Amino acid sequence: MSSRSAFWRALLALAVVALSLWITLTIPPRLGLDLRGGTRIVLQTEDGPTARADAAATDRALEVLRKRVDGLGVAEPSLARSGERRIVVELPGLRDPRQAAEVIGRTAQLTFHAVTGEAQRPAGPAGPDTSGGSGTSSSSGGSGTSSSSAGSAGSAAGPAAKSGTARVLADPEAPGRYLDLAAPALTGDGVKSAEAVLDTTSGRGWTVDLSFRDRAADTWARLTGAAACAAPGDPARRVAIVLDDRVVSAPAMQTGVPCGSGIGGGSAQITGGFSAQDARDLAALVQGGALPVPVTTIEQSTVGPTLGAEAIRASAWAAVIGLGCTGLFVMVVYRLLGVLATAALLLYGLISYAAVVAIGATLTLPGLAGFVLAIGIAVDANVLVFERAREEYAALGRATTGRDLRRPLTTAFGKVWSAVADSHVTTLLAAGLLFVFATGPVKGFGVTLAIGVVTSLLTAMVITRLLADLTLRLPAVRRRPAVTGMAGLGRLRTRLTRRVPRLMAHRRRWLLSCAGLLMVALAGIGVRGLEFGVEFTGGRVVQYTAERRVDADAARAAIAKAGFPDAVVQTTGDSDVSVRVRESGDGEQREIREALTRVAGPVEVERDDLIGPSLGGELRTHALLALGLAVAAQLLYLTVRFRWTYATAAVAAMTQDVLLVIGLFAWLGKPVDSVFLAALLTVVGYSVNDSVVVLDRLRELRRRGGGVPLADLADRAVAQTLPRTVNTGMGALFVLVALAVLGGDSLTDFSVALLAGVVLGMASTVFTAMPLAVALETRNPAPAAASGGGSGSGRRQRAAGAGADRDRSGAVV
Repeated sequence: MSSRSAFWRALLALAVVALSLWITLTIPPRLGLDLRGGTRIVLQTEDGPTARADAAATDRALEVLRKRVDGLGVAEPSLARSGERRIVVELPGLRDPRQAAEVIGRTAQLTFHAVTGEAQRPAGPAGPDTSGGSGTSSSSGGSGTSSSSAGSAGSAAGPAAKSGTARVLADPEAPGRYLDLAAPALTGDGVKSAEAVLDTTSGRGWTVDLSFRDRAADTWARLTGAAACAAPGDPARRVAIVLDDRVVSAPAMQTGVPCGSGIGGGSAQITGGFSAQDARDLAALVQGGALPVPVTTIEQSTVGPTLGAEAIRASAWAAVIGLGCTGLFVMVVYRLLGVLATAALLLYGLISYAAVVAIGATLTLPGLAGFVLAIGIAVDANVLVFERAREEYAALGRATTGRDLRRPLTTAFGKVWSAVADSHVTTLLAAGLLFVFATGPVKGFGVTLAIGVVTSLLTAMVITRLLADLTLRLPAVRRRPAVTGMAGLGRLRTRLTRRVPRLMAHRRRWLLSCAGLLMVALAGIGVRGLEFGVEFTGGRVVQYTAERRVDADAARAAIAKAGFPDAVVQTTGDSDVSVRVRESGDGEQREIREALTRVAGPVEVERDDLIGPSLGGELRTHALLALGLAVAAQLLYLTVRFRWTYATAAVAAMTQDVLLVIGLFAWLGKPVDSVFLAALLTVVGYSVNDSVVVLDRLRELRRRGGGVPLADLADRAVAQTLPRTVNTGMGALFVLVALAVLGGDSLTDFSVALLAGVVLGMASTVFTAMPLAVALETRNPAPAAASGGGSGSGRRQRAAGAGADRDRSGAVV
């Protein structure tokens, strides 16, 4: 490379590394709930009696929910609208989803009514009798405190007050008796603030102090003034405070309240024998106001902080061990160049992490897996360059390269760019589909995988090249070319050079064998079926940790006896047990927990996932759509970059790999969920990645083949790229094995799917993609001018390496 280009590359690399180091040291990462613990709730707005659940109504509901969540006292809550009718609520540190769901999901229609009389029973439609447990209510217009504004000023009496009707509700002070209430005189829209207060002066315990806005304060004074005109003991002297068709307080006006004047000061107090938590929850509801449309919970997930900490620790160890083993392997195989590649890998880790932090992406457990897994992609680009540099060194000869070892490496960087770009783009397509169609944590996997792919290009094509260029200038290195790792082809490559395997001569045999293996996989899908996870079917899965060893049969029998005979009970390890049932409420979950406690001692909830059936069906549809689009996108891209015959062969091999992984999970009975979808789409990228590299070499050999039969050229292409395939696969396998062993239960299935995908991807390239490409090309030969297909970048390389071919039995070196 020229001195000017080397200078700019060095400046770019230095700036990127310095910026990444600064970001890493100064900006903390944003951890997802599956890593730091907490509750995630997905709500869906529904059409109400007077309002349609459109985007505008959902936005208004979001603001109400935000105020309610603020009242819960959760640190750093996150609320966002997803689509037109969904709201995603993340509550870090909150491990009681029941508390959150009850508070933020209630309609919270707060109204204030004049009491017109008493009734022994409802005379017509009445609200539910919820007097039990409400406690004795007494209220006065004490001085409430205002801690915050509830937003824009509301009217003294909202629509409900103007168009509402009289009703009969249970009297909280007299169980079995009812109050006749007038139409609402005031709604919660007029409340300025609501605060939970411990009343130690009068001994009322926890109360909710209200403060009204100006017009609402006047209405409150008129309402209480009218009540004060009734005689003592008359029910009309009371004012009812109603929340969601339940009288939470019905205080009688004290004798000191003047008739017609009412309680001034714009304040009131709700009492009812509240606990501290009940008072805070009620204050949050009143402070937030009424939801404009009803909401329903369609997804709920709770993760304990211990589980998240273990996931971080396991992923960190997997990254360290994976990077260490990969770096050691690369250094043994490629010597000095391997050392430089390992240094570039470390910088890759730094830059990737800094990029995730800088864009504010949430780092989730699948995201960590994508971050660690992208190490294999970073290794691939380096291995491609180093293997090609060995070829160029052998082709040019030591006499030519001894004076400038940079020449074969520079040539290698130029020749592999096409294959590197194609392989990275195919993986980016898979990552992009994950980001568009996935939900929750798996979307984070797509983000970190995409960042890893882009960073891999930077580190391999810029940083590794810069380090190699500076190192190969050193006189000590120039005198000892053997230490660079370029002076020999390697043992595997040397054997393949001496005797090229005639694999394509038996291409029908390979295709039939692959077809037979595919039939076994399809039989597993048809016979055993797929065990769809709760995300795709709807239901609830709770993972418990017990104090002592859990016997699966005993736990299953106890849960069945408790009334859940269809529950799926699985144990992992000695003290972990997961229970999967159809969608259930918190009451049913308490029964399951009590049943487990009887056979395993006290249990703690480590993870709680609830998916509504409608959402499960939608996610299942999105998964199929994502896979279908992945296949279509790969086919379209490869058709543009190659001939349609090559593209069809690569996509067919990729489809085979996907079906084989699905069939493996069907035979093993492992769950198919969104994390498995992330693994499948990664397999798509890896499989096409391998095929693209080999097909790119075949295309190059055909341009300068000199009349060599296509089958022989295909054998040569496989022989020349097999070392790269094996070395890259080994780098990925180190990382995946580390994830499978150390990643815990949540990453084990993910790692198994990818391990199978990587191995199958390497095999399908040789035994499916290449034989099929040869068969299609033989039946549909390309015109002479476009032989091998290809782009302009490939044609510009036509003269490169001319004369490197040997006779039909030799290999191109």
